[in-house]
Formats: sequence, C-alpha cells, structure tokens
Amino acid sequence: MPYVRRDASGGITGVFDQPEAGVSEQIAPDDPDLTRYLVERGLSSPDSAREVLAESDLKMIRLVDDLIDLLIDKNLIRFTDLPAAAREKYLQRQVARKRLQTNLVVGEDDIL
Repeated sequence: MPYVRRDASGGITGVFDQPEAGVSEQIAPDDPDLTRYLVERGLSSPDSAREVLAESDLKMIRLVDDLIDLLIDKNLIRFTDLPAAAREKYLQRQVARKRLQTNLVVGEDDIL
C-alpha cells in the first residue's frame, strides 16, 4: 500500500512506495483521495506512476550514455576517469547497442 504526504488542508501532496521523513500515512490503493491525486497528474494508479518513472528512467539512462559520449569526445573527461563499475556498465551498453544496430541492417539497402 502506498504512503502519502498531505498538506495542512488534508490534500495529498506526494505518494511514496515506502515511509520517508515526515511520511508515515499508508492508504489503500483505491482510496478516492489517491485516485483524485493521480488523475490530476495524468495517472490512473500507483502502477501507472511506476510505469511513467520506469519509462523516464530508461530515457535518462540513454541521456547519461549520450552525455558520457559527448564529454569523452570533447576530451572533457577520459573514459578511465569513470569508476570501474561505471566503465563496465557503459561498455556493456555500448556493445549491446552496436549489436542491435548490426541486427537492424539486413542488407546494404535493406533496413528494418
């Protein structure tokens, strides 16, 4: 069940998966206040909020990849400046992206 933060008038101002500082009220997922709060923000349920965040996370990951590429290309950072775990993840994503690009090209003139 989600946790909510409320303002002085009792309106929901935030929804959380777990309690946080100043957030301890837990409400049912089908609570009318929660439904109204989510609908006002273009969401229909806590699950749709998670889906929006997951999609946003994927876009942010791509943005970070592109930002790293840009910083390296402009010699503002070196690949070795990144922590070892970040270098490994970055390389895994680069290899996966190149494989995907290769698989999309069927022939010289045939692109899926």
